[in-house]
Amino acid sequence: MGIEIERKFLVTGDGWRTEAARSLEMRQGYLAGEGGRASVRVRLEGTEARLNIKAAVIGAARAEYEYPMPADDARKILETLCVGTLEKVRHYVEREGLTWEVDEFLGVNAGLIVAEIELESVDQAFSRPEWVGRELTDDRRYYNHYLAIHPYSTWPDADRH
Repeated sequence: MGIEIERKFLVTGDGWRTEAARSLEMRQGYLAGEGGRASVRVRLEGTEARLNIKAAVIGAARAEYEYPMPADDARKILETLCVGTLEKVRHYVEREGLTWEVDEFLGVNAGLIVAEIELESVDQAFSRPEWVGRELTDDRRYYNHYLAIHPYSTWPDADRH
């Protein structure tokens, strides 16, 4: 079983933009709504596609499985079978031997920018860049599955940031 250990943060400034080594457009969709034991996602990452299954739990560590799939199949699934989709640009920022993935959401989630960092252990120490704000790891509203079904643009202003 694969385990993903990841922490998620709100991005509060544009300082990361000059540090981004590369960027990749992504489109992803979810094959089931909320309330199940797993999140099942299809993602187009540039010209590559992947099927991803994650335990539907909130927190820094959760089971994760990921498999390559044909891009044409992913496109068809995104167009016909998903209960919710989202688009974003993922920017990769290297800092102190770790990679920060900065997701700049597009479309109905525009205006939201979130940074994630994958770790080797739940208690691994790391430095937070100055553009990293409040931690979102335990807030399900900022998980992609939730955003695909409940777009950021539909949230009341009081719930944003």
